[in-house]
Amino acid sequence: MSKAPKELDVAKRAKVIEWLKTEVVDQVSRLFKALWEGSTARVADSLASLIMSCYILGRRLGIPYRDLDDLLQEKLRKHRQEGHQLEEWYQDISALEEHMRKR
Repeated sequence: MSKAPKELDVAKRAKVIEWLKTEVVDQVSRLFKALWEGSTARVADSLASLIMSCYILGRRLGIPYRDLDDLLQEKLRKHRQEGHQLEEWYQDISALEEHMRKR
């Protein structure tokens, strides 16, 4: 009898992960549509929803928010040091790195 609740929990967790994966794809689709339409407000909303879905999906997969932030900062540092094109052209990498540091 004690196996049923655990099996249900595993099934529920798997279903939530699958649902979150579809949310990520849906938000990418919404972003592309907003870009096509030229709606800055919808682009920003789609990006925010996409970031939120990614963070929550990571958490459901066992990656704490703080770890995800740390990995992002490490990746930014690496790209900046390697002279990523976006850094060379626009300083986007260092700008985001600074934003993350100030949070």
